[in-house]
Amino acid sequence: MPWRSVTLLEGRTSVRGEMSKYKLKTKSGAKKRFKLTATGKIKAGVAGKRHRLISHNSKYIRQQRGTAVLSEADARIIKSYMPYAK
Repeated sequence: MPWRSVTLLEGRTSVRGEMSKYKLKTKSGAKKRFKLTATGKIKAGVAGKRHRLISHNSKYIRQQRGTAVLSEADARIIKSYMPYAK
């Protein structure tokens, strides 16, 4: 008898009698705020661009444009929020 995948009541599948893990959920806040680059780094918008810009000088405002790549320590946390990001 060939082995085949059988779907159980809770959405788990059994292959050769073994239970697979549940599907992990992606944090919806993370998928809205972060993108993955082709090399696997995390890209995010720079903070400090929303309000009170009159008190900052031109150089600060110019440098806060666009996006920035997160540090490795922060990227590790964000990657855990998006388990299926490729």
